[in-house]
Amino acid sequence: MTALVYYTCFTSSLGGGDILPLLIVDYLQRKGISVTLALNWQSDVENAMKIIGVSADMSRLSIAFVKPRITFLRKIDAILPFYTTWQLKKLAKKSDLCISTANLVDFGKPAHHFVYLLRTFGDNAFVDYVNHGAHGTVRRRFSQKLKTFVAETIIRPILGVRSTRKIIATPREHIYSTSMYVERILRAFYGNFTNTVFYPPTLFTPTEPLAKKDPLRVVYVGQIFPEKRVLDIIDIVSRARAATGKDIRLDIAGSLIDTHYVRKVREIAYTCAWLSLVGYVSGEAKSRFLSSATYAIHGERDETFGISITEYLKSRIIPIVPDEGGACEIVDSKALSYSDNGQASDILSRLLSDETFRDQQLRHCVQRAALFTVQSYTNRQSAVLDKIIEGVPQK
Repeated sequence: MTALVYYTCFTSSLGGGDILPLLIVDYLQRKGISVTLALNWQSDVENAMKIIGVSADMSRLSIAFVKPRITFLRKIDAILPFYTTWQLKKLAKKSDLCISTANLVDFGKPAHHFVYLLRTFGDNAFVDYVNHGAHGTVRRRFSQKLKTFVAETIIRPILGVRSTRKIIATPREHIYSTSMYVERILRAFYGNFTNTVFYPPTLFTPTEPLAKKDPLRVVYVGQIFPEKRVLDIIDIVSRARAATGKDIRLDIAGSLIDTHYVRKVREIAYTCAWLSLVGYVSGEAKSRFLSSATYAIHGERDETFGISITEYLKSRIIPIVPDEGGACEIVDSKALSYSDNGQASDILSRLLSDETFRDQQLRHCVQRAALFTVQSYTNRQSAVLDKIIEGVPQK
């Protein structure tokens, strides 16, 4: 049996989404399946495997790159991925099983599609809905609506690229939503479709003995860009400091690449002795970073899942999360979910002052952590992939 697994690419700053494709490759190989890994760009796959801790056999892994190299074609393909689709269809013809770990793609045959990021979903109309309609924040301009209509109903069919709506409406295509929240949004926009809620890999296990918890230490682990609302996290801690009079400290771990948003965060850090930026952490460094923290704050409101939140739980950290998105689904505590910065600050302040409340929430978080252990994930993955493999027609 042969399988084609598609992903975007692996960068030096690996995120949660980078783990799934490598785990799938490893599992399929151990089942004796010949695997081709299709990527958009050149990537150091072997190094990514080492960082994540996956032992797939590189000597038996074929790697193909599906994005155009010519600048002109790249620009067009970024808007409408006709070239990428053509390349994937060629590879799919030689494959018995096709899996995308980067949202829905047109393989030209029924496949399995794991949802990756909603903002890069590949359907202009759906992305508009997520950015504006789903949350009712901004009305779309007529030009946006026209561009979406032309792209989805005219240009895609001409180029031979099935729209996301056509893919998702085909019963033989199977979608794997990263959370019940994602499933609700997809169904609200597309209607019913073949779906399985599949929580992504949660492989982090604390390697450092959990140190004595610092009762005033708050942490954040993740990317530092606008959608993550890191500036809001800083504001929440600042408000709690003012409300409680306690010397609360916030430590932020995330890649400090030079962007306008990162520069804003840096400017604030220069003036706040209680705010520390430690850069990107992984493995044992991440475990050490989390070991003595007591609280964490998550800012992104439309998080499709939130792997870092499971890492907080497993480190016996109490996370404060938005009251929407996958984040609150993971924590599953209304007492730890906020609608705005003021409410988040109130929750943090109460945790700091009310020992009974804090102990109740910690016990709840420890219970939730059991759902996201390595063994729990491995069991879920085995069940899903075994079912996928069993469904491949025998030659």
